[in-house]
Amino acid sequence: MAQEKHAFILQGLSCADCALKIESTLKQHGYSAAKLNFATRRLHIRSNDLSNINSIISRIEPGTIAVLEKDVTEVTGPKNQETQLLIRIGISVTLLIIGVLLTSSSLPPLVITGGYIALFGAYIVSGFPVLRKALFRLRTLDIANEYFLMSIATLGAIIIDEIPEAAAVMVFYSIGEFLQSRAVNKSRKSISELLDIRPDVAHLVIKEEISTIPVEDIKPGDLILVKPGERVPIDGILVSPTANLDLSALTGESRPVSIVEGETVFSGAVSSASIKVKATVVSSESTVSRILNVVENATQNKSEKEVFITRFARYYTPFVLILAIMIATIPTILLVEPMEIWTYRALVVLVISCPCALVVSIPLVYFAGIGKSSRNGVLLKGANVIDSLNDVSTVLFDKTGTLTVGKFKVVMVVPSENYTPQEVIFNAALAEAHSNHPIAKSILEAYGKPVDISQVEEYEEFPALGIKMKTKAGDSIVVGNDKMVHEIDCPHSACITDETAVYVVLNDVYIGYIIIDDKIKPSSVDAIKNLKDKKITYIGLLTGDTKNIAERVGGELGIEQENIYASLMPLNKLEILEEHLHKTLDGGTVIFIGDGMNDAPVIARADVGVAMGAIGSDASIEAADLVIMDDNPDRLNDAIDIAENTNKIAKQNIALALGIKAIFIALGTFGLASMWVAVFGDVGVTLLTILNSLRLLR
Repeated sequence: MAQEKHAFILQGLSCADCALKIESTLKQHGYSAAKLNFATRRLHIRSNDLSNINSIISRIEPGTIAVLEKDVTEVTGPKNQETQLLIRIGISVTLLIIGVLLTSSSLPPLVITGGYIALFGAYIVSGFPVLRKALFRLRTLDIANEYFLMSIATLGAIIIDEIPEAAAVMVFYSIGEFLQSRAVNKSRKSISELLDIRPDVAHLVIKEEISTIPVEDIKPGDLILVKPGERVPIDGILVSPTANLDLSALTGESRPVSIVEGETVFSGAVSSASIKVKATVVSSESTVSRILNVVENATQNKSEKEVFITRFARYYTPFVLILAIMIATIPTILLVEPMEIWTYRALVVLVISCPCALVVSIPLVYFAGIGKSSRNGVLLKGANVIDSLNDVSTVLFDKTGTLTVGKFKVVMVVPSENYTPQEVIFNAALAEAHSNHPIAKSILEAYGKPVDISQVEEYEEFPALGIKMKTKAGDSIVVGNDKMVHEIDCPHSACITDETAVYVVLNDVYIGYIIIDDKIKPSSVDAIKNLKDKKITYIGLLTGDTKNIAERVGGELGIEQENIYASLMPLNKLEILEEHLHKTLDGGTVIFIGDGMNDAPVIARADVGVAMGAIGSDASIEAADLVIMDDNPDRLNDAIDIAENTNKIAKQNIALALGIKAIFIALGTFGLASMWVAVFGDVGVTLLTILNSLRLLR
């Protein structure tokens, strides 16, 4: 039996390259399922052995500790890290300035010696954490890291008597690390605020007294007060007469939803007035908790670009080291030039080559994309889904509950001679007054008036056929399908078997029929149109309804008739999906979008399975790769747009990082860039890619 997966937060983690090292090292030590996301600092691993996990982490990144996510608080972990770093930077900058001023050749030797002591002081104060981490890595023969690169570059500069530059580079590197850490933390905060829909406290009502307690302390059955403008802290039943709720944080729908007493209230909704809610679940099982868990855990499933960067970083640093050695030695041997010149250039290349920009920005941009989607009412189950949405070739729709509202309604009343539509619907409503069947409800809704059920004297319901009844006035009414009318041997108009037709017989005389059908969602028309505008090559409809109904709905939505499949069982849908998957083996994503429960096998098998209307539905969230939190199929287009933007920014970051570094490496190789310029180039491109990633949140 597999061990339970645990979630940890890595406090003090500021190095993206270290995140890759920690994940790979944990896997080497037997934690094969370990997954660490630098953007969220969240480690998922099938173990809760904190002692061993932290022992491994400390060998790679001293000062970083893993804390069980449920135990994380504001004060957990190292305190005042940022303040300590600022003090260290302030001291080192002061010493650097003093050192530069006092090493002028015009000054007395004793003063110059004091200047060099100040420079060494600046180097040690700013560089001690870097040298310490490089030494820790060296103990495990790990030289493929930015700390080792920076240590070799600056120590090499000291050896060739470039002490001021060595000190300056280490000081500026520390400043850059600080700025990078601030930028990453700002990015994390921006994304967290985007997802900040889980209240921390709730107002508990006990005998008219109100106390504010942590949401985690709420139990099923507790009565909660929600004040105007507050988010509902936990799922429950509305106790107040009515409520107007803003569900935009859950579904992306901007219009408020009105509900009445006894209906379900979902956590994360914002109430416009004071309401009371009776809790039905604990905090961890509420809708908002499940949504946030899906979003946060989505970072476990990495995109192709994240996997590429992980592999790239593994070979990149050793390649840079070999390149630097070649720059330092080959020209010296072949061109017989001073070794100091080419050694300096090699050291410049080492400074430029730190892979931070790539390793930081790519996970960050995908996490931002997942967060942006969730605020638009779409849950993406992984960064890999974003990649799949960039290559959509086929979209297959279920009908009922997906493109239609999943609710029956009367669309036509056809009376026979000598009868009116009003008489047909009245008698049908009288017969259906005792039934809870969806067809009965649609007939009563179409009648639109109260039905006097006291007129009913005898009533009998026949499953899958219809209803027989007698009134106190002596009238007999039969309401049912074509088979029911044949059972009582009553002459009637043409048999209708390919649509939902309800025949009405009064005193053994056929008086007319009613056509019942499902209503097409207004958003379905937009969904199909927008998919066509995106040049999706194939849009199909898969339904269990009859051919006539399927073609009518498909025709109204603009789906080509040859792409409509009717009278399907779930296994038939799966077979058709398999055909389309086989056609796209050479490329192109096949999406199936259904209403979750009955379409679970097809949703699970598709390249991207999409579940509709998942608020409150565990099954939908579990089955799908992408979950639309309201009933709007056009959200799929929103998800595709966000995926395209995410992919575009990720590509830009890769091009920026590799392009700028390649230029600086060339400049450094030919002596056109100093170590001072190199460190600015390294830090600058990292900050640039982080800021570019944040554009996605606009």
